[in-house]
Amino acid sequence: MTDLDYMQKALELAKEAGIAGEIPVGAIVVLNDKIIGQGFNKRESKFDISSHAEIEAIKDAEKTLGNWRLDGATLYVTLEPCLMCSGAILQSRLSKVVFGSRDEKDGAIVSNYFVFDSPCSHERPLVYGEILKDECDALLKSFFASKRK
Repeated sequence: MTDLDYMQKALELAKEAGIAGEIPVGAIVVLNDKIIGQGFNKRESKFDISSHAEIEAIKDAEKTLGNWRLDGATLYVTLEPCLMCSGAILQSRLSKVVFGSRDEKDGAIVSNYFVFDSPCSHERPLVYGEILKDECDALLKSFFASKRK
């Protein structure tokens, strides 16, 4: 599978989140061409601020591996990670991050905080942004437009 295929899977999870009334963000973790973790936003259903798609996918991957170290793995997520999720990405030692939409408000990789560019960041994942951007943007815009009605 390619990066586009994995991002498409993350987008499918994002759609599930939207159907469930959550902000439509989906994420998967891939290691050696195998999906080892997946998740979507569950903040509303779990009443848990930390239940972002990235955290859900990382926890699922850790459970699959029986280890919190995700060296060599890639995170695919439909929205640029926030400050909290970027910290979790660093702590879990993910090697690569691929995201769809930029998050001009809360994004912490390329939009605002530039967490991975900090000299304090000892583990710096490769980052590829705006993959399936139009599809990810459209899903988010549609969700928020429906909430404003």
